[in-house]
Amino acid sequence: MEIREEHLDNGLMVLLAPVRTAPVATFWVWYRVGSRNEVPGITGVSHWVEHMMFKGTPTLAKGEIMHLVNRNGGVDNAFTSADYTAYFETLPSDRLELALRIESDRMVNALFDPDEVASERTVIISEREGAENEPRFWLSEEVQATAFKVHSYHHDTIGWKVDLQTMTRDDLYAHYKKHYAPNNAIIVAAGDFNADALLAKIADAFGALPRGGAPTPVTSVEPPQEGERRVKVRRPGPAKYWHAAYHVPQATDPDFFPLFVLCGVLDGVGSMSFSGGGSPGRSARLYRALVATGLAVDVDCSFRATIDPGTLDVAATVRPGVPIERVERALFAELDKIATKPVTDEELDKVIKQARSQFVYATDGVMNLGYWLGQWQVVSSYKAYGTFLDNLMRVTKADVTRVAAKYLAETNRTVGWFIPTDDNVRRKARRTSQRVRR
Repeated sequence: MEIREEHLDNGLMVLLAPVRTAPVATFWVWYRVGSRNEVPGITGVSHWVEHMMFKGTPTLAKGEIMHLVNRNGGVDNAFTSADYTAYFETLPSDRLELALRIESDRMVNALFDPDEVASERTVIISEREGAENEPRFWLSEEVQATAFKVHSYHHDTIGWKVDLQTMTRDDLYAHYKKHYAPNNAIIVAAGDFNADALLAKIADAFGALPRGGAPTPVTSVEPPQEGERRVKVRRPGPAKYWHAAYHVPQATDPDFFPLFVLCGVLDGVGSMSFSGGGSPGRSARLYRALVATGLAVDVDCSFRATIDPGTLDVAATVRPGVPIERVERALFAELDKIATKPVTDEELDKVIKQARSQFVYATDGVMNLGYWLGQWQVVSSYKAYGTFLDNLMRVTKADVTRVAAKYLAETNRTVGWFIPTDDNVRRKARRTSQRVRR
């Protein structure tokens, strides 16, 4: 597939991927801004700005964007991560100009009405409080904040509640004006269109928008961790949870692909598509060592591509009646094993086959393709689309052992325990454990 790269005079990058298999097209705008670009006092501002982008412009009333897209047979949405904020519309290809109209308008004309800001504050705080109902959120947030002392990956995308309670309309609008500009954005279009014709329409819709000032660069570098860090969260909850985060390099580092394979050997290769999902790797090492033996209800290894060095995370839900210390010992034993003994040919081949299948699924359909190209252009390069499988195929068993020994070290990890404080929950856990033993 040919992917066409163009740049407008105002700094806007455009990626076009014609796919003429069905009369549908997707249009994405990716902004190089996320929670990575936030400072204490305004954590969560990128996610809140994303919400405000649906609240109206002088020509598009509140709620009109979704109404127009739905009325024309399409779908639209947006999301924020640590490294980016993305908006998309997927429409019948003969209605794609609607997406250009919407995105060019709100790139520079979003209103940020004070009443809407006040109303959305309640929504954002409710969203955070909904996440707080899940013990995994509390544990993950504490582990993340402990693992990162300097870099802004320290805080979650939703932000700290105290910041959400005190942030002002001016804080939101200043963040929007600083980061929402053509020179900080990437357009990705995929689907049924003529590239020359669409490029001309994009230039007409976006070309006159003014270039913004240079966003403040993120220059903080997380120093090397020099010893294990530990946190314990004690709150009401249904079970005990265990979480460890290991510092690993960014998506552009040569070790990214060996680490991808390492995580695949431990937990299988999950979905790489926009919709996510995927079943647990029942034949993978962590499942066999923790779930199949009755120590944990579930276990997973997660690792994502990031602009700056991030983390490889291993997490488990402890089975009722099992001491969390026992789960920890079993997990560390598996991680030590993969760091000292080569993986088998069968394990390596299985991960490569899983990755190949997931890659095909992840880039099947124009929406998934738009997601893949945009995400990778932000964290590395859209050209990873053409080289991803080749880079995986170059990973050797020795590479996997090397990165496991280098990054899964005791001094490089932050370990978190979630301990339920509700006596009723603990009694229920004991009863469940007794039933299991019988």
